[in-house]
Amino acid sequence: MRLPSVSAALFAALAWTVQADEDLKSITLRTHSLQEPYLDSPMQSRWFDFGGDTIIRTDSYVRLTSDRPSQSGWLFSRVPLTATNWEVEVEFKISGNNHLYGDGFAMWITKQRGQQGQVFGFVDKFEGLGIFIDTYKNNRPGVVFPYVMAMFGDGHTSYDKNTDGKDTELAGCSARGIRHASVPTKLRLTYIQDKQLKLELQYRTEDEWELCFETASPPAIPNIAYLGFSAETGELSDNHDIISISAKNLYTTPGSPSNPGSAPAKGKTNTKSHTVKEGGSWSWFFFKVFMLFGVVGGGYVGFTAYRAKSKSHRF
Repeated sequence: MRLPSVSAALFAALAWTVQADEDLKSITLRTHSLQEPYLDSPMQSRWFDFGGDTIIRTDSYVRLTSDRPSQSGWLFSRVPLTATNWEVEVEFKISGNNHLYGDGFAMWITKQRGQQGQVFGFVDKFEGLGIFIDTYKNNRPGVVFPYVMAMFGDGHTSYDKNTDGKDTELAGCSARGIRHASVPTKLRLTYIQDKQLKLELQYRTEDEWELCFETASPPAIPNIAYLGFSAETGELSDNHDIISISAKNLYTTPGSPSNPGSAPAKGKTNTKSHTVKEGGSWSWFFFKVFMLFGVVGGGYVGFTAYRAKSKSHRF
């Protein structure tokens, strides 16, 4: 028995779609993820340490700084982020009661951990990657603030606060409206070793991500590097809150022709939210079953019509 060619084509198309979608997979890194109630026991988290002026409200947030002058706080993972390729999505909130505010907060993937300093509440001359959400403009003509930028530290180079890090910037973008946004504010940082560093932001429309920057061939992150966050206020202040952290290890299926770090492009565009497929997702499983039944049903109908037509030719 031979099914009609149209059904065979449908089946082949379905198989190709499933393969393409499953090329990139992820595994949640529980050791680097955090959500309420944030603490596993009184004043302690299993996977994160915190210090400085950080306070934790177990039903709401991890507050790195309160809306008060001269504060700094930090939150750092206890174990290093050893995945070669990873994605970290963070929901945060910057808010306050003042018309003038500062200074900002930072996300870190660095060899150092859990230290207070002068760079958004963390140490200067760090080794690794810093992502800065700078809300106060010191001296950066022609740039709209708040400003989001990346810096790779070599352990020797200082961040120049007076010029808002202009000379050491790897990439960045303006993000007007990220403070006191009307939707949940989020960042999503994706790193593919030797191939891609991409930062996306959500702060204008819920479930719609804006590409802040994407670079090819980023500098190598230290083999032993910790995930962390810090914030700082000076004479001006803000609340800097971490709401949740979701970290994932990214990988491709063996023999897959696709590469998660391929075809990076610089620039700034609006991109619809995408979610990396988790291996073993029940919703995806049922979708594939539904599609398979559709193909089989279509093949059966086509075959029935074909058989009926063949019988009619016999008489």
